[in-house]
Amino acid sequence: MRNLCLRCRRPESACYCAHLPPRLETRTRVVFLQHPRERRVAIGTARMAHLALANSELHEGVDFTGHPRLEELAAQPESVAVLFPGEDAIPVEEARGNPPKTLIVVDGTWPQAKKVVSRNPVLAGLPRIGFVPRRPSNYRIRSEPADHCVSTIEAVVEMLGVLEGDPARFDAMLRAFEYMVDTQLERQATRTSPNRRRIYFGPWRPPLELRMLAERFDKLVVFYGEANAHPAGGEEIPTELVHAVACRPSTGERFEAVIAPEQPLAYSTPLHVELSEAVLRAGEPREEAMRRFEAFLRPDDELAVWTTFALELLWAGGVTRRPASSVRLATARALKGKAGGVEQAMQLLNGPEVPLWAPGRAGRRIRALESVVRELVARGNATEPPLKLPRTGTEG
Repeated sequence: MRNLCLRCRRPESACYCAHLPPRLETRTRVVFLQHPRERRVAIGTARMAHLALANSELHEGVDFTGHPRLEELAAQPESVAVLFPGEDAIPVEEARGNPPKTLIVVDGTWPQAKKVVSRNPVLAGLPRIGFVPRRPSNYRIRSEPADHCVSTIEAVVEMLGVLEGDPARFDAMLRAFEYMVDTQLERQATRTSPNRRRIYFGPWRPPLELRMLAERFDKLVVFYGEANAHPAGGEEIPTELVHAVACRPSTGERFEAVIAPEQPLAYSTPLHVELSEAVLRAGEPREEAMRRFEAFLRPDDELAVWTTFALELLWAGGVTRRPASSVRLATARALKGKAGGVEQAMQLLNGPEVPLWAPGRAGRRIRALESVVRELVARGNATEPPLKLPRTGTEG
């Protein structure tokens, strides 16, 4: 008998708990009504979504007649809505103007979900919300009745992203889902014994993080920044941005600013950023550099960075916060392992050649970052899995 994780109820060898984000706080209370048969499905996603959301609850059953919690919610139709399609369902974009305090999500196969709704007339008295997903489902280990159908966790991510106006924050919930799907497909591909049950495979698709980069390619601005940072343990001197480089891969537009330090220059800064002290001190004023960068950005641009440290330097410099994505995370998904540094990642991914156009360490790293992004976008647009190269040499 296999040992099970008591939290996610998956075999310990396939536990996805490490890939769940820290429990997300939401304004919206999410109440899952799960068909009992779905509880026994190892690849179900309602529990996964419940574990990711602090403000959620999970109830199992088909007939909830007399269920105190459901009756309590049904008595508040002005603040409760059911996520379920139908002719009377309002679009989620419309619901955002007057968002529900509680969202009821029915979990199960489509026949099971319809049965739960039909058996509980109290649900009919509540408003319904429907939506069109941003992207097709990645539930490649389970068949869906139509292209617009998605798994429970994908649906909740879509809904909360719109209702609470922060899709990127909820996309983090999908990492565990992607891990579960990839693990199931990988083990099925290497399985030598007969299947315990019939599994329906959907078409191959690139990892979510790569697809998202590809979808947003026209809006991406790749950014890298160097800091004047003093060693810890001494006088508390704020870290500040002194060399900023960025490019828009879709058009080839580029930005660079050497910024004169406002704090005392750390002894190690010229060595690390590979620019002389004279060059750094002759840089432009911070306010002017940040104003130029704001002008370089378009209203709907999204920043792509290797680490969040670069973003913190920007925000501290006065640049308006905007959506951003982690190229390092997407690289780790592509490599199926640790990404290391951005220059190492460029070598491992064998991305396209990009010219060196800026000086110093920032010049090398923005070149590597652009090459990595271009390669990840190409992989995110792929329609077939990458070929596995045969081993070469001899084994001892």
